[in-house]
Amino acid sequence: MGARVAGLDWTDIAAQLNTEGWAVLSGLLDAAQIQALAALCARPGPWPGWVAALQAALRVRLTPVANDWHARLMRPLRHPATLVHGEDPQPQRLPAGADLPLQHGSAHAHAFPLQLGILLSTPGADFTGGAMVLTEQRPRMQSRPMVLPLRCGDIAVYAAAERPQAGARGDYTVRMRHGIARVRSGQRLGLALRLDESA
Repeated sequence: MGARVAGLDWTDIAAQLNTEGWAVLSGLLDAAQIQALAALCARPGPWPGWVAALQAALRVRLTPVANDWHARLMRPLRHPATLVHGEDPQPQRLPAGADLPLQHGSAHAHAFPLQLGILLSTPGADFTGGAMVLTEQRPRMQSRPMVLPLRCGDIAVYAAAERPQAGARGDYTVRMRHGIARVRSGQRLGLALRLDESA
């Protein structure tokens, strides 16, 4: 798992996170891993060990972005790259008619500022609708919605609550929210995954 994560273009990923507040990671999960996670959404059980390995590997790669954001937002905390005991994934099982209203993650200064969302169903085949949506609120501007182009097995990385944005007079704070649009047919399976230490 670590080798797959290391093989991604992290310079490009960091640039997109700084510009848009989100990025999509493709090719990290194989078909068997996607199937195993989808089964656990339907019938919860112990998570495979490679899930913790994935969390740990992504934490290492995303910590430089997280610490840069904290510095630019004038927050003193710096996160260590090592994740000792990560939080368990949160299954998201949405049947037709269900959605996840827009929300934001913890804006607490100690929270890791990036979260993950994994899609475990195939759009157009397993379900319709159900797009992952982000909104950003910049000072004195209307909210801007963004739809993430996820395929089955993709991992979305996105700002949990706040992120810095470079402006003409320096950095300013952009507030982010995330949700899932109403599923029109079928069933959408996914996981929400944080990169914080478990309590």
